[in-house]
Amino acid sequence: MDKIAVLDFGGQYAHLIANRIRRLGVYSEIFDADTPALKLRFHKGIIFSGGPNSVYEKGAPTCDPGIFKLNIPVLGICYGHQLMAHLLGGKVKSGGVKEYGRAKIDISRNVGVLKFMGDEQEVWMSHGDEVTQLPVGMEVIASTEGCKTAAIADEYRKFFGVQFHLEVTHTPNGQKMLENFVEVCNAEKEWNLKEYIEQLKMNIQKEVKNRNVFMLVSGGVDSSVAFALLEKTLGANNVYGLFVDTGLMRENEAKEVHDSMEKAGFKNLHIEDAGADFFKALKGITSPEKKRTIIGDTFLEVQKRVLKKMKLNSKDWMLGQGTIYPDTIETGGTKHSAKIKTHHNRVPQIEEMIKKGLVIEPLKEFYKDEVRSIGEKIGMDKSMIMRHPFPGPGLGVRILCAKKAELPTTWKATEKKMNEVLKKDKLKAYMLPVQSVGVQGDSRSYKNPVVLTGEADWERLASISTRLTNQFSAVNRVVLSCAPEEISKVEFSGACYMVPERVKLLQRADAVVKDFCVKKGIHNAIWQFPVILIPVKLNGRAGETIVLRPVCSEEAMTANFYEMDFALLRKLSDQLMAIKGVSAVLYDITHKPPGTIEWE
Repeated sequence: MDKIAVLDFGGQYAHLIANRIRRLGVYSEIFDADTPALKLRFHKGIIFSGGPNSVYEKGAPTCDPGIFKLNIPVLGICYGHQLMAHLLGGKVKSGGVKEYGRAKIDISRNVGVLKFMGDEQEVWMSHGDEVTQLPVGMEVIASTEGCKTAAIADEYRKFFGVQFHLEVTHTPNGQKMLENFVEVCNAEKEWNLKEYIEQLKMNIQKEVKNRNVFMLVSGGVDSSVAFALLEKTLGANNVYGLFVDTGLMRENEAKEVHDSMEKAGFKNLHIEDAGADFFKALKGITSPEKKRTIIGDTFLEVQKRVLKKMKLNSKDWMLGQGTIYPDTIETGGTKHSAKIKTHHNRVPQIEEMIKKGLVIEPLKEFYKDEVRSIGEKIGMDKSMIMRHPFPGPGLGVRILCAKKAELPTTWKATEKKMNEVLKKDKLKAYMLPVQSVGVQGDSRSYKNPVVLTGEADWERLASISTRLTNQFSAVNRVVLSCAPEEISKVEFSGACYMVPERVKLLQRADAVVKDFCVKKGIHNAIWQFPVILIPVKLNGRAGETIVLRPVCSEEAMTANFYEMDFALLRKLSDQLMAIKGVSAVLYDITHKPPGTIEWE
């Protein structure tokens, strides 16, 4: 079977590239960046992934330069594009403009990956460095306004480099570009997911051996598919599902999960009410990282308690989790990846158990779209596998906690400059006194959102959002004020922690949003709809602010904000403002990158 090798230079993208190649029917293997060239000599092509480093930094990941002597086509993407140019004698420097999000490339030559791509294409950028001098034999085949070397090629040696991420769904014709590279490689399309599932079942049996699996079930897509796959492989009597009600779930979530999984035919499912445990553990905690770690550790404590209560010998049981690849990569789980946020299923205790062979995660190499395909192919009901994703920590990562207002020392000057930029757009900008997690240049950012007031269509707002996050380093997220429409005062609501009253407020708001989307027929058009609670009040109105964060995506590595009809958005905002304790309603208009899907 023909294979294409993907070298992992960190960031979020190596497995996503492999995913996209497999979609084309070609088997792809992932290797560490420093894999010897000889080990790759029988592959039909080699792809260098993106990564969070700069090629000119001391200790930056590199590859065996012998790869360029194998007479095999090579494609470099983002960091991989820069590294290829650097190793072949070109130069890479910090770019004058840092690009995150949508961009347009002007194509000067339709060759290699840009064959049949016309004069221009929309692409997805996430970079701060750029190639400033080409190696001998290379030529520029596409540029953007801020990057002259957006795509380069050496047709003779079949070396191609692109500064943008063609593997993400937000480069609309990126899959066709990858297919162009596969054609350059002359790789046969002989791989399919159905056959791979059988290999997956064999791997599960080999890993579990004569043990049983104690599966942590959230009711979400990932853990449900993992649960079903384990049951079908090992038998229902050998897999025990535990749903932990953390007190941080959505309104009526525990009952809905139980009913839906019972209807789907799952056996051995137990629900443990552990809300008091989680609230106690989270008391007084504000740091997003600490919250995630505490939630992960508390899950394990509850699991141990249930095992003891059921008198099960822990030596005979493995812990099962519905971990998927983004959980691993965003926690910094590969050799050169930067930590974006610690997922609850990647806390230190779990990592230690993984090293000891006590954890099974059958879906850890897959993305959400592949997980759904696996669920469909093993016969799961579509209503279960098409549910909106919901994080394991639940509302614990959708309720921002803070002891005091958090603003950079230069916030007034930054706000003034932003308003100068926005003057011609007739919009006003205000920095919010809280911080949220983002991802810029494949690295974690923890910065302030900025809220806009004024009228503009979605296309212009998207452009303005990208412009602000690219131009102002203190900002990683942009939101639009829905209610109030004009802002006279922005205030911190006061010290806020994870307490039942705040959870109930967000549960109610989240339920209103979900019911509204279902009734208006837009639920299925949205991939995921986080509803966020932040300790901010506007115009002196008591309470806290609700942020709406609907996104469109497939694999969670990149995402566009959902462009809701403005008339519907006004109606939804009115319903939310009617909830006691809601001060304002904002709408997140940030793509990923630079803003992560969740705010924490």
